[in-house]
Amino acid sequence: MDNLDELYNDIIMEHSMNSYNKKKMSNADFSEIGHNPNCGDEITLEMKMNGDVIEDMAFSGHGCAISQASTSVMIDTLRGKNIYEAKEIIRIFIEMIKRETKDESELEKLEDAIAFKNVSNMPARVKCALLAWHTVEDMLNKKFEK
Repeated sequence: MDNLDELYNDIIMEHSMNSYNKKKMSNADFSEIGHNPNCGDEITLEMKMNGDVIEDMAFSGHGCAISQASTSVMIDTLRGKNIYEAKEIIRIFIEMIKRETKDESELEKLEDAIAFKNVSNMPARVKCALLAWHTVEDMLNKKFEK
């Protein structure tokens, strides 16, 4: 295993075991539930907006290490981004997991979320990694028309 894979594994483990993003938000503007019926993972995403900027996000729920870590990393990645930037990052992440993009300049926009790149090699884990990303995409599409 090379150093980059080790770093990615460290990011995933850190977020799955010690997520400070897993909490209840008292002043959320939006909330959306995401559920993966294949494995039972379920999350509730909450979002606080400041104009068109994602001021803060939090999540609650249960699931495997991949879904929990992916949710936490996604929150760190999207916090402070405007709706346009967030939707672009979400698109790139989904395309990365589905092996539809390998464009390094696009992948750099994912920041730590690139740690999930190798999940695309584990078909049983793809939906776990994508749960939060599809949930926030649905939330943004409902609240802020394309």
